[in-house]
Amino acid sequence: MSASSLASWLPHVDAALNVGALVCLLVGLWRIRRGDESGHRRAMLSALGLSVAFLAVYLGHHAISGSRPFPRSAPATVRWFYWTILATHVVLAALVPFLACYTAWLGWTDRRDRHRRWAKVTYPIWLYVSVTGVVVYVMLYWLYAGLQPESAGL
Repeated sequence: MSASSLASWLPHVDAALNVGALVCLLVGLWRIRRGDESGHRRAMLSALGLSVAFLAVYLGHHAISGSRPFPRSAPATVRWFYWTILATHVVLAALVPFLACYTAWLGWTDRRDRHRRWAKVTYPIWLYVSVTGVVVYVMLYWLYAGLQPESAGL
C-alpha cells in the first residue's frame, strides 16, 4: 500500500478513534455517577488510550499528507462556523494531553479530592475536543468534501 493510499484512510481511522474516545468518556461519566469506580477507571483509561492512538495517527497523517483545506466555495456562514469550531478545537486539544494525563495520574495514585477537582476542568474540555473533532471531520470529509479543491482555503 502506497503512502498516499494509506494517508487517504487515516482521517477515517482518526475519526473512529475519536468517536471511540468520546463513547468511553460518556461511559466513564455514567459509571462514576453510578458509583462504579472500577468501570469508570476502565472507561477513562480506554479513552486515554484511544486518544493517544488518535494523536499518533493524526501526526502520522499530517506528516505524510499535510492538512486538508476547507473549501472556499462553501457558504460564508458555514466557513465561519467551521473556522470557529476548528480554532477552539485546536487550542483546547493542545491542552487535553496534559490535563488528561495529570487527572488520570491523580486518580491512579488515589488522590481523589484533587482528581475530582481536576476532572471538573479536564472532562468538559476533553469532551468538547472529542465532539468538535467529529464535527470538523464530518464537515471536511463528508458534508463539504465534494466541493472543488481548487477553491480551497479561507
